[in-house]
Amino acid sequence: METALTALVGVRHPVVQTGMGWVAGPRLVSATANAGALGILASATMTLDHLRDAVREVTSRTDAPFGVNLRADAGDAGDRVRIIVEEGVRVASFALAPSRELIAELKEAGVVVVPSVGARRHAEKVAAWGADAVIVQGGEGGGHTGEVATSVLLPQVVDAVDIPVVAAGGFHDGRGLVAALAYGAAGIAMGTRFLLTSDSTVPDAVKARYLAATVKDVTVTTAVDGMPHRMLRTDLVEALERAGRARTLARAVRRAASFRRLSGLTWSRMIRDGLAMKHGRDLTWSQVLLAANTPMLLRSSMVDGRTDLGVMASGQVAGVIDDLPSCEELIARVMREARETLDRLADLGVSLPD
Repeated sequence: METALTALVGVRHPVVQTGMGWVAGPRLVSATANAGALGILASATMTLDHLRDAVREVTSRTDAPFGVNLRADAGDAGDRVRIIVEEGVRVASFALAPSRELIAELKEAGVVVVPSVGARRHAEKVAAWGADAVIVQGGEGGGHTGEVATSVLLPQVVDAVDIPVVAAGGFHDGRGLVAALAYGAAGIAMGTRFLLTSDSTVPDAVKARYLAATVKDVTVTTAVDGMPHRMLRTDLVEALERAGRARTLARAVRRAASFRRLSGLTWSRMIRDGLAMKHGRDLTWSQVLLAANTPMLLRSSMVDGRTDLGVMASGQVAGVIDDLPSCEELIARVMREARETLDRLADLGVSLPD
């Protein structure tokens, strides 16, 4: 299936695996790429040396194009861009809008720039600055998310920009791909669906927790870092929502100290990164610290398997997923379902009166 997305990035299928921190590592990204979709390596939780090593590991596992996801507001974003350019990475994606200068630097080096956005005005801004495509995530998506459903946000963005639009938030099968194409998108991006594959390195006990979840078990909370965050409702989430400021601050300091040791960041750098995530919001100091070390909360679950100590970012689709296919099996199924859906629509023979 050829679309503007497949033509732009050179993949066989119009499907993107999103850059999930602690989840989208070399194994998942290379498996996605080998299956013909676009795998995105999550770099925000990596040191610079780790990022270069991870890129080289993906390259050793596949000849197919792949991408790297960056935090545009990170203090070392420029250094990460240089690694991407030096290592010949095809795509740079961003969780926040990159600057005009950063986009220009990447494009001059031949890197395809694909920011993620959650509002039409953000898509219009990055398109005007030269972005090659955008991933637009509706409120159904996992992690930091907005309030507008994909079915409302997606057509707004498609109508507003003249670059390829990739739909995210609520997608997990071929029917969703066809629906996104009908709205005018050039493909779909999926996070939770790729997390729940056999190629994902997330511990089996954590995957089992996701598989057992119903749609009602996926909630949106601001208790973690002051921003709307879609995740599985767990005892930790409920504790954060009940905790007073002093207790939350103490917990944030402990986790921040752990993340600082792991990442090599200084306290001042962590505070700057946390403040950068405020985006005009009135956050408490505990929320600023939690914003800076949210990766540590994710690591507890996604790496250590401690669902009691970590958060579990999740799209609403977790409530309708019940298996763990390989990436190859998943992509083949999505594309088969898409073709079957298109054939079924054609067989309906519906025609409208003049």
